Amino acid sequence: MQHETYDQAYLRDILKTVKTIALTGASPNPARPSHGVMHFLMQRGYTVFPVNPGQAGKEILGRTVYATLADLPEPVDMVDVFRASEYLDGVVDEALGLPAPPKVIWAQLGVRDDQAAAKAEAAGVKMVMNRCPAIEYPRLVG
Repeated sequence: MQHETYDQAYLRDILKTVKTIALTGASPNPARPSHGVMHFLMQRGYTVFPVNPGQAGKEILGRTVYATLADLPEPVDMVDVFRASEYLDGVVDEALGLPAPPKVIWAQLGVRDDQAAAKAEAAGVKMVMNRCPAIEYPRLVG
């Protein structure tokens, strides 16, 4: 799949079917984009699990922070990646190594690695890059 543009129905379907999200790179700092997006997603009814090894065991927005995707208490539908592009391949590997891989890996604005995307898609995982669900949700879902 090409990742320059996305069909609106593709993104809308993801946003409407996903219920649980692991947010990698979650920050306790309200000034950080990951914090705001986590808050936005929680307000829209998603169950969000923050993932950040430096904050593991603490809480962000009332949710326990986990060190890795493997530490999550349940499978997630989507992994939202707030990490630099150079780390996306590692996040994809970690997600694909889970007993129940996510249905979607969503890389935030500015985050792109076409080889990592190809690997995820070859494993049957949908991939979105260089997009933000907090921007796409109001535009596509309402």
